[in-house]
This record gives sequence, C-alpha cells and structure tokens, in this order.
Amino acid sequence: MMKAIVLPVAEGPRAVRYEEVETPQPKADEVLIRLRFAALNRRDVWISHGTYRNMKLPVILGSDGAGEVAACGSNVRHVQVGDPVIINPGMRWGNSEAYPDKNFEILGMPTNGTFAQYVVVPAEQVYPKPEHLTWEEAAALPLAGVTAYRALVSRGQVQPGETVLIPGIGSGVALYALQMALAKGARVYVTSSSDEKIARAMEMGASGGVNYRHEDWHKQLRQLMGGGADLIIDGVSGPNFVRLVELTNPGGRIVNFGMTGGVVPHLAMRDLFFRQMDIRGTTMGSPRDFAGMLELYSQHQLRPVIDRTYPLASAAEALTRMDEGQNFGKIVLEIPE
Repeated sequence: MMKAIVLPVAEGPRAVRYEEVETPQPKADEVLIRLRFAALNRRDVWISHGTYRNMKLPVILGSDGAGEVAACGSNVRHVQVGDPVIINPGMRWGNSEAYPDKNFEILGMPTNGTFAQYVVVPAEQVYPKPEHLTWEEAAALPLAGVTAYRALVSRGQVQPGETVLIPGIGSGVALYALQMALAKGARVYVTSSSDEKIARAMEMGASGGVNYRHEDWHKQLRQLMGGGADLIIDGVSGPNFVRLVELTNPGGRIVNFGMTGGVVPHLAMRDLFFRQMDIRGTTMGSPRDFAGMLELYSQHQLRPVIDRTYPLASAAEALTRMDEGQNFGKIVLEIPE
C-alpha cells in the first residue's frame, strides 16, 4: 500500500483526500517510479473544479514528478532499478511533430498521477534526471517546461536579439519561457497585475515590465520596449489579447498556450493581415520537445523557480494557493518515505 492524493469528486482543491491506496505494479514496457517530489500545475486545479470533458474520477492527481526507478516490467532496456529519472507527462504524442495524436493524454487524469509515493508510466516516458538539478527542481520542470519550450522554440522560433513579451509573469510556464528566452539571446519584457512579480522577473533578467491594471499599460509597454514585440508567449488570452495583437511587430508571432484570462472579445482582422503576423496555438510538447528542453536546461545550467514546498499530505493547501494565484514559480510536494 502507498500514500496518495485522491480526488473523489470535482468540488475544488479542498476536495482532495490523503489516502492509502494499492501500490501499482508495472506491466510489460512500463516502469514503477518511487517518487521523491511532485509538482502542481494549473491543470490539477482545473481538474479539481471539474472543467475537463469526460472526466474519470476518482483519480490520483499530478502530472510532474521525479524519482528513482523501483521496478521494471518486461522488455524495458534503457533504464534500470535505481536510476534517477524525470517523467515526461505527455503520453502517446504520436508520429507527427506538428500536433499530438488523437490518443494523446496527460498523466494525472484519466491515468493516475504523481501525487503519490509510486507511479507507473510507460518506460519511454522517463528520462535521466539532469545532474545539476535537485530532486525538487527536477520534479518542477516537466509539464510547464516542455510547454514553454515548444511555445518559445518549436512554435515561436525565437531568434537571438528579438524582443519577446511574456504576459502574466509568475506562472511556471511564463517563468520557464523567460529563462529560455534569455538563454536564447532574446530581450524579454513582462506584464503582471503584481509589481512585486514584475520586479522579481527583472531580477531574473527581464529588461522591464508593466502592470496591466494600468489603463494605458499597452502604451507604457510600447514605450518601454522601444516599439513592438517580435514574439509574444501568451497563456492568458482574455480582453487584453487585442492589445497584444496591437503590440506585435510586422511579421511577428503570438504563440498562445492557455486562457486563464477568459475568452477573447472582438478582434479586428485587419490588425492581423496588415501586420503580416502569425497567431499560433500550442500545448504540451512532443518527445523531441521534451528532450530539447532538458538539453537546454543542462547546457545553460538553468534552474526552475520554486515558489513553495509542501508535504504531500498538505496538497489541498498547495492547490488552494495556486487556485488563488498567490504563487511565483512552481509549487512542489515532498513525497514521504
């Protein structure tokens, strides 16, 4: 038996339960991971609120995790018991780099996830833990890291010297995009409703930022950037998306991976075609994206920003912190022995 965080009903973060459940066992081509740390994503909060279609409950939440291989099923060759690994939570991407297969799914619903002492995943989903990262940092990287990498590199095609704008700084994906953009030689600007988060982003290397609660925030930002942005990495959408289009340079790109700010109101198409600009969608990433993200973090010795670490038993409190938007960086759960 093992300890795990189970969501029995979709009634919000406080609905999760710290329970004892049966330890899973690996089948052919699978591995059993003894988790050291797991990390929260906005996805876990949304699942707790029941916002996904065809949800299957009860379920053990959690997409991100790092730990050691505890057992291997038959046919597993590339890892051995005791190996330190990080989990790629995007399963069955498929053969196309352009988009995921119809059978693609993310660990943590409907498949039981990482908020537990053990998790079983297909062997192809585990990669060697980057040596320079702690267990805590490694657990925080996968889902948000690969999402940011695909948005910035694979879909955004960021180039050295470009101006990159990242709205809503403070989330895991936004902070990873900031780190990677700087590593790629771009100038980065940010927005937030929190002056403190903007200041912290500037400490990390951002060239500047603007509080979007100011009525003329877009004008302030254009002046600050000395023009528009070549690339915008947006996970917010909402009413301010129209302003992002206006802030995009001719020939520029907006890559969107989410809509925490809600739906986009009226958008004048002339603003798109006169700028010869692109709006591209993305979510998660392919195995190649995941490997590229790990290589970039190892090459530049980048480290995830950790907001706060909670014991596994306090997952409800951790989820509530994320639900209320209090975090700057990743929220991590320490898994007990």
